[in-house]
Amino acid sequence: MPLRLTPLLQKRLTRRAQAMIESSLAYFPELDGKSITVGYTRKHLGSATVVYRKGIISQLVIRLKVRKLSYQTIGHELTHLVQGLARGDRRAASPVRGDNIPSGEKQCDIWTLARDRIFCDDAPTYIRMPRVMRERWPAYAEAVRQLCLAAIEKRKSHRLYIRWLEAEIRRLPQRSPEKISPEQLELPFGQG
Repeated sequence: MPLRLTPLLQKRLTRRAQAMIESSLAYFPELDGKSITVGYTRKHLGSATVVYRKGIISQLVIRLKVRKLSYQTIGHELTHLVQGLARGDRRAASPVRGDNIPSGEKQCDIWTLARDRIFCDDAPTYIRMPRVMRERWPAYAEAVRQLCLAAIEKRKSHRLYIRWLEAEIRRLPQRSPEKISPEQLELPFGQG
């Protein structure tokens, strides 16, 4: 997968950050063969842009803040590119299918965490959760990831899957983090 680094990023890119970007791309087969421009941002943790020319996707761009870079941020921005690719060219009829990642920031966080454990190194930005969970993220990361996987499955039959997910996440601190395990997260889908 060809990566093009902007001059500003090249000046600031560390070996660690470059290795993180390259290893993250391995989890995004949808981006295989696509040229991605990676730039630098000062304002946000990251951003993603799908550039169109005459209705056709012409460029995929992510910008990252190299300082305190996390796999979660990289994965989140790459997920935005996958969301953009799913919409396809603007000249054609929309190729949106049920298995595509829906657009939106919370959706992006959900699908990023669900993609692989590597993207659970930092708390997601947009999913609502109690402060204690952000402060003690490593204790809750796997439980939240399992809930994200369950939410994606729940989406097939329930429109309000994000509301369900955030309600389940709010309940996690009521349990001792040491006792949270995947067995406890098997939730019945038949309930509200």
